[in-house]
Amino acid sequence: MTTTYTVAGMTCGHCVSSVTEEVGAVPGVTGVDVDLAAGRVSVDSDGPIDPAAVAAAVEEAGYEVVTPS
Repeated sequence: MTTTYTVAGMTCGHCVSSVTEEVGAVPGVTGVDVDLAAGRVSVDSDGPIDPAAVAAAVEEAGYEVVTPS
């Protein structure tokens, strides 16, 4: 199952690694793909993931989820 989120504020490779690390630590997440140019984060999971947990992980990395898409 894959869910895509639009994330504001990412501008460089460090942003990508920070978001990947934080979101990857959310229980149930099996993969994270960050598209820096599009400002999107795709989250793979083995079941439903709480969007609030993903948003909190993105905020912990220093960025903001604009909207789940």
